Amino acid sequence: MEFEPLNMDNEGFEIDLALGDDAVDIVHPVDDEEMVDSSASREYYIPEGDTNLEPYEGMEFESEEAAKAFYNSYARRVGFSTRVSMSRRSRRDGAIIQRSFVCAKEGFRVDREKPGSDGKVKRPRAVTRVGCKAIMAVKIQNSGKWVVSTFEKGHNHELVPPDKVHCLRSHRHVSGAAKALIDTLQGAGIGPSGIMSALIKEYGGISNVGFTERDCRNYMRSSRQRTLGGDTQILLDYLKQMQAENPSYFYAVQGDEEQYMSNIFWADAKARMNYAFFGDTVTFDTTFRTNRYRLPFAPFTGVNHHGQPVLFGCALLINESEASFMWLFKTFLTAMSGQPPVSITTDHDRVIRSAITQVLPDTRHRFCKWHILKEAQEKLSQVFLQHPHFEAEFHMYVNLTESIEEFESCWLALIDRYDLRDHEWLRSVYADRRQWVPVYLRDTFFAEMSITQRSDSINSYFDGYVNASTTLQLFAKQYEKALEHRYEKEVKADYETINTTPVLKTPSPMEKQAAELYTRKLFIKFQEELVETLTFSATKMDDDGPMTTYRVTKFGEDHKAYFVRLNALEMRATCSCQMFEFSGLLCRHVLTVFRVTNVLTLPSHYILKRWTRNAKSGVILEERSSDLLISCRESATVRYNNLRHEALKYVEEGAKSMDVYTVAMECLQEAAKTVALAKKNGGRLPIANGSSGDEGVTDGSFSSGGLQWGSGEPLSGDEKDKKIQELNYQLSRASRRCEVYRANLLTVLKDIEEQKLQLSVKVQNIKIGMKE
Repeated sequence: MEFEPLNMDNEGFEIDLALGDDAVDIVHPVDDEEMVDSSASREYYIPEGDTNLEPYEGMEFESEEAAKAFYNSYARRVGFSTRVSMSRRSRRDGAIIQRSFVCAKEGFRVDREKPGSDGKVKRPRAVTRVGCKAIMAVKIQNSGKWVVSTFEKGHNHELVPPDKVHCLRSHRHVSGAAKALIDTLQGAGIGPSGIMSALIKEYGGISNVGFTERDCRNYMRSSRQRTLGGDTQILLDYLKQMQAENPSYFYAVQGDEEQYMSNIFWADAKARMNYAFFGDTVTFDTTFRTNRYRLPFAPFTGVNHHGQPVLFGCALLINESEASFMWLFKTFLTAMSGQPPVSITTDHDRVIRSAITQVLPDTRHRFCKWHILKEAQEKLSQVFLQHPHFEAEFHMYVNLTESIEEFESCWLALIDRYDLRDHEWLRSVYADRRQWVPVYLRDTFFAEMSITQRSDSINSYFDGYVNASTTLQLFAKQYEKALEHRYEKEVKADYETINTTPVLKTPSPMEKQAAELYTRKLFIKFQEELVETLTFSATKMDDDGPMTTYRVTKFGEDHKAYFVRLNALEMRATCSCQMFEFSGLLCRHVLTVFRVTNVLTLPSHYILKRWTRNAKSGVILEERSSDLLISCRESATVRYNNLRHEALKYVEEGAKSMDVYTVAMECLQEAAKTVALAKKNGGRLPIANGSSGDEGVTDGSFSSGGLQWGSGEPLSGDEKDKKIQELNYQLSRASRRCEVYRANLLTVLKDIEEQKLQLSVKVQNIKIGMKE
């Protein structure tokens, strides 16, 4: 059955010429983009007496609005949508004297859609008008009452059943009570999908709500736009200022900046560089609604080499439609040089899923498991209450099943055991199981160390800085504080990795190798896996040429086995637990096989650079990335952080003894004076001139009587200072560029060292093979 969509055809209509000449005909075009009228009072009009009454010629109404309400109420009972087709106005006083109400499928569409550059119409609309003749026309009488002058009952199309009639446009209406509930739930930080679920429960079914989720989203958007007023200009001005200070600061606004803004996205230079290093997996969280407008503040985050959350960009969502999310993901890709992530984690939202499918077709999309489990607390509250053991079983089967077959079997047994096959929410999350249950996702990289424990990266990047009381005026300051706090944690983790030595727990060369390569947090996790191999044994099951299969079990748990396939020639192994594919770190089962086969060091292809202490090193070959690196280093925030990072290197040494401490303090005090002097002179250090103009000068461009430039006239004192400042500025700029080239050279040397290490590992493995 064909139902009427929200977008209708926009064109004129036939005119009834039944009246005399003393009137003006008015055609009512249909506004395709018009939202359901939520401001007018549209209570369904049912005449007293027979509720199944249908219109008839001569039927009277007290007003034109009563006639319209009655026909629309009649249409709702029958199963079609209505609209005003034509009005007639009196030439004498301009008053409306006739109205024609028709079926929404009346007439035929006149194709006025403009083709795109390829000659094709973009997103062609479905044909909804089929020339239906159903109509009710009313005209005003001398008594002031309105009487039905024409009524045509028949339709030339199938009518809509009662359980679908709420989808028809003329019957979709956000009532005052519904608005109040939407405003309350929106104020509590609940999104459109959650609000619709609450409305359906409140009204006893979707057909009783009276509108669709799209109408709910539209109302929320218009409400936000009215409430925001000019406050978004504050954020826009902030973004413009940041971009003026650093051209690599990216921001984009959906819609006309001079009119209502739909969505805003921004990413600073450091965030874009972070994506270049750690953009393999992304988390997009819209559940963190902030400020008094309850706008979804949606950060794009990832995981750095310390396992800490790292920012890639931010969005402020005023409109949460599918088109808006598509714009957002396309804009994100543009900001990140068109490189899509391997995987992305989002809220459990069908609109977001549809947008990602279209914009990021090659990216593995996962719904956040923790959001679904949190939702289960509400949706399954009665089940948890009636069956005390259900919740523990539910979590166990979701988190701890080792194979898809095991999960499917356990889930079906659980549902049957508690007679929940018809539970709507369980059916919906089961249908989406491939996008949130871990056993379906282990073959894709998500940078998570544990399936059962929640990663810090899932927690909001801005927790503690932006909350429900944060206004847009305060937002920019809190945003900067959050960035500073996160960067401080990264600097501290860098310091601990570089300046402290971990305690080794085994004599294994592999552990020593990992301690030198991985960051501290990742090494601790690797160390845990390595130490656990002492409680595991590996038994050879099958030997098929270069590929050997091992059965790996823990002592005392022979019933729980993992299977590792090892290619001894290529030194490559895969485990049935798929930990390396999921987290980028080798599991205890593969390490057990390495132990029993005398593989003493980690093969280079199992050391992901993104987890090493040199994750941010490397020569950036592409010109756009080099420019981004330079501009990133020249931004105010990064300059501040680099200075602090550099200073931390000397704090440890300066505190070791009183003598070194005294020298360090004197140097710092002298540096403070130098910085103050440079600040006073516009960022440049002045050069003290002697009494003679040629003191300390040997270049031929200077004369004994005064400073000359080339062969020109001698310069005055002010001109001398100005020229010296210009030369100092050029020297300073050249020095900065030298630092960039020096940094790139160092990264080349580090890469060479890494290649040497990889070669030494291969040589050692070959020697071991020869001994065997």
